[in-house]
Amino acid sequence: MSRGRPKAYKEVEEMKNKIEKYFIECDIKEEPYTITGLCIALDICRDTLSEYMKKEEFSDTIKKAKLKVENYLEKHLITDSSTTGIIFNLKNNFGWSDKQQIEHSGNINNPFEGLSTEELRKILNE
Repeated sequence: MSRGRPKAYKEVEEMKNKIEKYFIECDIKEEPYTITGLCIALDICRDTLSEYMKKEEFSDTIKKAKLKVENYLEKHLITDSSTTGIIFNLKNNFGWSDKQQIEHSGNINNPFEGLSTEELRKILNE
C-alpha cells in the first residue's frame, strides 16, 4: 500500500511542457527565471523538485531547467549594477562559492615533532 501524496508527474513530457511554458511566460512578462517560480509553475515544493531530480527519468529535464535559471542569473551578474541578490541566489541554489582554497605540497619540517609536553616546556623556559 503506497502512502503519501500521489506523484504530481508520472510522465517526463508533462513536466517538460510545464517547464517550457514557465520560461515562455517569464519571457513574455519580462520576469526573471527563478527556482521558486519554476516550482510554483510545476505546483511542487523545492523538496519535491529535489526528489524528482534523483529519479533517472526526470533528472536530465530538471537539471536543464535549473541550468537555464543559473545561466539567466549568471548573465545578470555581468549586466546588472546591483548583484547582491543574484550572488546570494547562485550560492544557495547552485553551489557557487567565493571561498579560496590553498593547496600545499611537500613536507613540513617540524623540529619539535615527537617531543613531550615537558620537553617543550623545558625548551620554552630556556
